[in-house]
Amino acid sequence: MHAANSNLMACIWDFDKTLIPGYMQKPLFETYAVDEKNFWEEVKALSHVYQQQKIAVTEDLLYLNHLLTYVKAGLFRGLNNQKLRQLGAKLTFFEGLPTFFQTLKDIVEKNERFSAHALKLEHYIISGGLAEMIRGSKIASYVDGIFGCEFIEEPMLPGFLRQKALPIDLEHKEISQIARVTDNTTKTRFLFEINKGVNKHAHLDVNASMLPEDRRIPIENMIYIADGPTDVPMFSVIKERGGKTFAVHHPDNMQEFVQNDALLESGRVDCYGPADYRPGSLTYRWLTMHVEKIAESIVRSRENLLQSRVQSPPAVDDESSVGHVEQINLFMS
Repeated sequence: MHAANSNLMACIWDFDKTLIPGYMQKPLFETYAVDEKNFWEEVKALSHVYQQQKIAVTEDLLYLNHLLTYVKAGLFRGLNNQKLRQLGAKLTFFEGLPTFFQTLKDIVEKNERFSAHALKLEHYIISGGLAEMIRGSKIASYVDGIFGCEFIEEPMLPGFLRQKALPIDLEHKEISQIARVTDNTTKTRFLFEINKGVNKHAHLDVNASMLPEDRRIPIENMIYIADGPTDVPMFSVIKERGGKTFAVHHPDNMQEFVQNDALLESGRVDCYGPADYRPGSLTYRWLTMHVEKIAESIVRSRENLLQSRVQSPPAVDDESSVGHVEQINLFMS
């Protein structure tokens, strides 16, 4: 049952191959004239190289570290967070985006039945890609929160607590350390941050125990949209807790279509469709329908709760007391 005291819903989106074709780093490689295919082949080989050196590595850190190696080697000279945000502006989205995000919000906010209960839909992006590029993209103004990988440009040096602030070379600053990693398992942490409201109330701890009715956005009020097998942990958590899951594939990619179908057969997702967000597409119809269904369910829960708390006035058996009761009712109104 929906937490009737919550008027909030959320669509939570993956990014690469869900909102854009391919990977977001493409403009980075093009700008610096770096061979994209070669870079990813190197990343793929790194795990084996380090295993031979008997070094245990975290797979999702490899590409981030290799980006930093390219910066250090001068191949991505001058790459900083501002530059990443500028590169984000070059990202091309699937058809129908970003305006589809507003379409989904309007379903909730422009419906008189839903607005009477102050229902609101929020959009979040949780991505293993680079948060600054997403912030620089044209979809950023449509979302309520972005979770992705982050870099530090100027690390604090040894002894910094006992020293005055050191001057920062703004002209030559570059990304130099990893600040945050978002991988297939940590995505679920950010899901619970949204669920509990940690992203809106910093004093809350994501690991703190919290009653379902106190959570800002119940998971059953969420829809998760992503592209494939790497999103299984998120699909599972959301589906098991009553939320909806939807897989997308490139309209022209048969292999991705087959992967989506396997996710459906294994019960990981509720439905799948092409990454086409224009009116009339299967994806457009399914998502708009289920946003409306969730909103209706919230309203019904709130109305039923109110009805259960409101007691009917006492029945009047004696006709002589009708006038007295009417006076009482008039006073109470």
